Amino acid sequence: MSDNELKDSGSKESIILVGMPGAGKSTLGVMLAKSLAKDFVDTDLLIQLRAHATLQEVLDAEGYLALRRLEEETLLECDFANHIVATGGSAVYSEKGMAHLKTYGPVVYLDVALNELRRRIKDYDSRGIAKRPDQSFESLFEERCQLYRQYADITVNCGGLSLEETLSSVMQQLSDRVASRQR
Repeated sequence: MSDNELKDSGSKESIILVGMPGAGKSTLGVMLAKSLAKDFVDTDLLIQLRAHATLQEVLDAEGYLALRRLEEETLLECDFANHIVATGGSAVYSEKGMAHLKTYGPVVYLDVALNELRRRIKDYDSRGIAKRPDQSFESLFEERCQLYRQYADITVNCGGLSLEETLSSVMQQLSDRVASRQR
């Protein structure tokens, strides 16, 4: 199935990207939006606009549970028809938020190995990651990966792939998904 056929087949269907901070959701999301002629939204930016603060400022002032509540409220209030949605890494903690997102289209989990994420994330302590104060990155990774797999309709193993190769893999799996639904 070509990119144009993929665009036409899911007309208003969205694609929801989940994964750890540093997985490439925002970067890949923009590339997907361009390829599929869809709007792009980064839910972390929506949360920051709503809070009039950065994610880290919310964490510092109110704690990680407040940030997760704010994320859930933001997800539930948005209409994501015909979008590529790059979620915050902690979106999967909200059952209601994920159920809402899944009504718009498939959830794609960008699976990136822990050692690669460590290489990519230089600002772990100031990035605005909603985690328990005592929680290590390894513990957070283990906890979240289970949730990403639980909600994923498609999982893309990004190990060793360039952004272009990851985009190609996502497009192929989306195409395969559409083709199987049409049978």
